[in-house]
Amino acid sequence: MVRSIWKWIGLAGVVGVAAGGVLVARDQRRRRAYTPEQVRARLHERLAEAGGLD
Repeated sequence: MVRSIWKWIGLAGVVGVAAGGVLVARDQRRRRAYTPEQVRARLHERLAEAGGLD
C-alpha cells in the first residue's frame, strides 16, 4: 500500500515537470517569433511610455 502511494506521488511529480517544460518551451517559441527589430521597437515604445526619452 505504501509503495503504491509513493508510485503515484512520483508519477504526479513527473507529470508536473513535463507540464512545466511544455509551458517553458511554448513561451520561448513565442519569444523567438519576434525579429530583433521588433524587439528593439517594442523596447523603445516601452521606454517612451515610461517617460525615458525626455
